[in-house]
Amino acid sequence: MSPEDPQETQPLLRPPEARAPRGRRVFLASFAAALGPLSFGFALGYSSPAIPSLRRTAPPALRLGDSAASWFGAVVTLGAAAGGILGGWLLDRAGRKLSLLLCTVPFVTGFAVITAARDVWMLLGGRLLTGLACGVASLVAPVYISEIAYPAVRGLLGSCVQLMVVTGILLAYVAGWVLEWRWLAVLGCVPPTLMLLLMCYMPETPRFLLTQHQYQEAMAALRFLWGSEEGWEEPPVGAEHQGFRLALLRRPGVYKPLIIGISLMVFQQLSGVNAIMFYANSIFEEAKFKDSSLASVTVGIIQVLFTAVAALIMDRAGRRLLLALSGLVPIAGEPVDVHVELAWLAVGSMCFFIAGFAVGWGPIPWLLMSEIFPLHVKGVATGVCVLTNWFMAFLVTKEFSSVMEMLRPYGAFWLTAAFCTLSVLFTLTFVPETKGKTLEQVTAHFEGR
Repeated sequence: MSPEDPQETQPLLRPPEARAPRGRRVFLASFAAALGPLSFGFALGYSSPAIPSLRRTAPPALRLGDSAASWFGAVVTLGAAAGGILGGWLLDRAGRKLSLLLCTVPFVTGFAVITAARDVWMLLGGRLLTGLACGVASLVAPVYISEIAYPAVRGLLGSCVQLMVVTGILLAYVAGWVLEWRWLAVLGCVPPTLMLLLMCYMPETPRFLLTQHQYQEAMAALRFLWGSEEGWEEPPVGAEHQGFRLALLRRPGVYKPLIIGISLMVFQQLSGVNAIMFYANSIFEEAKFKDSSLASVTVGIIQVLFTAVAALIMDRAGRRLLLALSGLVPIAGEPVDVHVELAWLAVGSMCFFIAGFAVGWGPIPWLLMSEIFPLHVKGVATGVCVLTNWFMAFLVTKEFSSVMEMLRPYGAFWLTAAFCTLSVLFTLTFVPETKGKTLEQVTAHFEGR
């Protein structure tokens, strides 16, 4: 049967509406996979408390100057960009489960290198390794969770990826209050080690097992996760084993979701979230928040709370509505030019911005990335999206200060507001609603079936 045969695309088992699954182990498996994003968030947040600690307590060979400190924070994004490429390659060859297990190695190794560092190069090398693991985890965890979840809870579980990321960041900020940089790195080894132990007992995703023609194993995994086979719609299995080919880009079922996925990642970063986080300390200092750790924890708590809200309402409100509302909130919440007499307004608008971003543009691009690609191109397509996201994160973070000098603060924030407006128009025009749909129905939408 050829890949183009329309009969191949028809579901082979009973429709998903037959009866909603009620298995609970899917939540345990999702939690185990989400420990990867928790580790990823901790690695991102590590530099904020670690840099002041290194400057205060480290021996002379490890003292960070301004240039080394900036690289210590930014090199993670470069490692993560490489991890996006590696994760896309691993996803289709090693599988979803093994890819998650393998990414624990650079996580633990990276933090161990930082712990044992004797010079600045070891610090940067450790950060690069943790960044590599971040790239793999940020790609594989959403895919694993989306492929094991049944439609009624896929939005909830998929949003927990971003929830665990911001929880990891908050954990690093809070732990940084009481731990110096070396013991903070030791703590960073705990989440990936726990993920390694839990994921050993979790199954591979049924969809990946079917692409490997392991039907019995796929059904066993499904029964483990869902409790039964009720509600399962078997995906087409014919073209997957051929992998990605450039000729596939002519098909609407491939190029349409790829354009949407890349655009979502670009708009997420052009919203200015990393720039706002970079500018946060200055805003809080002007508002007489002299304790930068307190400022960081405050922002972290806001992110966690509103990302949790997004997870709870995702499967009721839908992806499109939350994206549109989230794109409108930052336009009103862009931080104003900071003056002492308006400090409360600057702080309030920044918190408003972070809350709006956390409800939509924080979690949903990662969730949609895991939902919209057909099986046979998922590895390459998600790899391109993750690479785009991390490259844009590096570019925005590195160039924001230059934009601030050129356009002044208010001009830079108006520029990001314009990008937020474009993101809303793009969402309403091109992004389909995936709430309550099986992954096969999403693929059929793009193929015009």
